[in-house]
Amino acid sequence: MTTPDSAGDAPKKAPAKDPWDLPDVSSLVVGVLGGTGDQGRGLAYRLAQAGQRVIIGSRAAERAQAAAAELGHGVEGADNAECARRSDIVIVAVPWDGHARTLEGLRGELAGKLVVDCVNPLGFDKKGAYALTPEEGSAAEQAAALLPDSRVTAAFHHLSAVLLQDPEVASIDTDVMVLGESRADTDLVQALAGRIPGMRGVFAGRLRNAHQVESLVANLISVNRRYKAHAGVRITDI
Repeated sequence: MTTPDSAGDAPKKAPAKDPWDLPDVSSLVVGVLGGTGDQGRGLAYRLAQAGQRVIIGSRAAERAQAAAAELGHGVEGADNAECARRSDIVIVAVPWDGHARTLEGLRGELAGKLVVDCVNPLGFDKKGAYALTPEEGSAAEQAAALLPDSRVTAAFHHLSAVLLQDPEVASIDTDVMVLGESRADTDLVQALAGRIPGMRGVFAGRLRNAHQVESLVANLISVNRRYKAHAGVRITDI
C-alpha cells in the first residue's frame, strides 16, 4: 500500500535557477548622475561603447551636453532631473559630500526607477584614504532611506576611472559586486555590468552588506599607490 508520503508521490522541486541566466538589458536607457566626473564619464563611455543608450546628468545641462559630445557613441547630456526622468536605470556617481543633497532633490524623478549607487564614502588624511561610516550604515543604505519609492541597489564601486576612460584599453578585467533587496533588480544590474567587455556582475548580498564593499575602495587606493596600478577585484571559484 502506498501513502501520500511515499517517495513516488512527493512533489518534485523546480530546478534551481541558473545564477548566470541574466535578463537582456540592451534596450534600457541608462542615466548617470554625476556623469561629468571621472567615474561617471568612464561608466557612461563604456556602456555607450557596448551599445547601451546613455544619458549623463549634471547640475548644469550645458556641462553635461559638452561632456556627452566629447564621449561620443550617442551619449546625451541633460540636467540631473531630466536625466533621471528619461532613464530606466540610474547610476549615482556623484561625490560623497553631495550624495544626500542630490538624491533628496530628485526623489520625485527617481520614483519607480532602478537606482544603482556606486558612491564610496571616504576620507583622506596624511596616512591616505580611509572609510567613513554614514549614519544609515552605507551610501547605498542612505540612498534607500532617501528614495523610498525607488528600487535601490549598489554596484560599480571598485572600478578604475583611468581604465574606464582609456580608449586604448579594450577590456576591463574585473568583477562587479552587486547588492540589493530584490534578486530581479540585482540580476538586471549584473547583466548591465556584463555588457562591458571583461567585466562580470556578481551577486554579493543585501544592502546591509554594502558598507564593507564601499570601504574596500580605501584598500584598493593603497594598493594602487604602492604598486602604481589600477587594481580591480576578481571573485574566485564561481
